[in-house]
Amino acid sequence: MSLVDPECVRRLLESADPDVALVYVRGECVVLPVDQIDDRHQAMVIMRRADVREIRAGGPVTEEQVQSLARCLDNVARDLGA
Repeated sequence: MSLVDPECVRRLLESADPDVALVYVRGECVVLPVDQIDDRHQAMVIMRRADVREIRAGGPVTEEQVQSLARCLDNVARDLGA
């Protein structure tokens, strides 16, 4: 079972707010504004949207990019101990 699914990655990439992050909270991956992530969840930040600029800079995000990033971020979440 994936901890980070493609839909969560898509929400991160397509968010109207440029200052958001994927965070693992209570067993699920959510997209939150960075300023709303409290101290206890800082350690569970998987990726900030600002960290994936090169994908967004190249035009529309493809399904292949979303799937690939979801697999990579799933591994990150597992490494964080989610």
